Amino acid sequence: MNQIPIYQPSLLGREKEYVNECLNSTWISSKGEFIGRFEKSFSEFTGSLYAVACSNGTAAIHLALIALGIGERDEVIVPTLTYIAPVNAIKYTGATPVFVDSESTTWQISLEDVRNKITPKTRAIMAVHLYGQPCDMPSLRKLADENDIFLVEDCAEAFGSYIGSRHVGTFGHLATYSFFGNKTITTGEGGMVVTNDETFHDRVIHYKGQGLAKQRQYWHDVIGYNYRMTNICAAIGLAQLEQACGFLERKREIAFNYAHHFDQMDIHYQHELPGTTHSFWMFSLLVPYAEQRDLLRDVLQQSGIETRPIFHPVHTMPMYSKRFQTYPVAEKIGSRGINLPSWPDLSEEDQKYIVKCIRIFFDTNKQ
Repeated sequence: MNQIPIYQPSLLGREKEYVNECLNSTWISSKGEFIGRFEKSFSEFTGSLYAVACSNGTAAIHLALIALGIGERDEVIVPTLTYIAPVNAIKYTGATPVFVDSESTTWQISLEDVRNKITPKTRAIMAVHLYGQPCDMPSLRKLADENDIFLVEDCAEAFGSYIGSRHVGTFGHLATYSFFGNKTITTGEGGMVVTNDETFHDRVIHYKGQGLAKQRQYWHDVIGYNYRMTNICAAIGLAQLEQACGFLERKREIAFNYAHHFDQMDIHYQHELPGTTHSFWMFSLLVPYAEQRDLLRDVLQQSGIETRPIFHPVHTMPMYSKRFQTYPVAEKIGSRGINLPSWPDLSEEDQKYIVKCIRIFFDTNKQ
C-alpha cells in the first residue's frame, strides 16, 4: 500500500553543509553568522526593509502584537477560519479577539464583516492569508488607515504569495511567518517578523531577547521573552531559502494538476484570485456535503494517503465558544474542507494515485 504523507520537507540543498559549519564553529545557539544572513536574505526575498528571526510562528505573532503595544482592554479583529495560533497570541497580550467571517469565494477574511466589527476598542486587524491565497490587503490597509488602527499580516501559510508584484507581508505595519516542518521553507521550528518600520523592528528585537537593554550589559528594562532562533535553525532556513523558487514552482505545478482533474469532476477547490499569486502551501478542496468529508478522509487513509481537515473555526472551540456566535461561511468551509498532499517532492505517480482514489470515492458515493 502506498504511504503518501500530507507534507514532508525537501532537504536536498546545502542544509547539512551549513549545519556542519555551525557545529564546527561551536556557534549553535542564538548567536552566529547564519542568523543575520537568513534575516537579510529573507527581507530581500519578501521586499521588507527589516526581518527578525525568532523561535516559531506563534512567537512571531506575539512579538508583533507586543511591538504594537496591544494589551488589555484592546480588541483585535481576526478571522475565525484560521489556525489557532493568531487567536491565542492575541489572548497572550490580554487583548480580546473579535471574530469575523470569511469570503465564500477566496476563504479569506471578510472585509464587510471587518468593517462591521470595528469599535472604539479596536486596535488592530489580523489578516491571515489562509493556505497561501492573499487577502485583499489594499482594501484592508485603507480601512485600517481610515480608522487609525494597526494591520498585522499572518503569512505563516503564504511565503511566496503576491498581490501584483508585491509580496504579502509588506502591506501591514508588521507581518509574521512560520518555518515549521510542513511550511514551504522550514527551519524545523522557527518564525520571522518583518516590517518596514525601524521602531517596530527595534521593539521586536528588544522583546524577543528577554528585554535586554541596548546600552547596558545584562540590564533588562522590560519584561521580555526568550523567542530567539538558533544559529542551526537559521542555517537550515538559509539553505531552504536558496531553493525557494524551485519549491514554489513545483507546488504550483501540483496545484494546477489537481485543479485540472477536479474541474472535470466538478469538485470545488480554493482558486487563485486574479491579480494575485497563490503560493498553494496546501491544496484544499471542498466536498459537496459535510457528511462526506470524514468518509473521504477515511477512504484515503485506508489507501495510504494522509490528509488534513480544513481548520475548524476557532469560535467553535471550547475556550472561545462561551458566547454563542455563528459565522456561516467559515462554518461551511470548515465542515467540508480537506487539504491534500502538496509537498514539492510529491511524484506525478503519487498524485495520479490520489486523484484516482478521490474519483473512485465520488463515483461510488453519489448523492
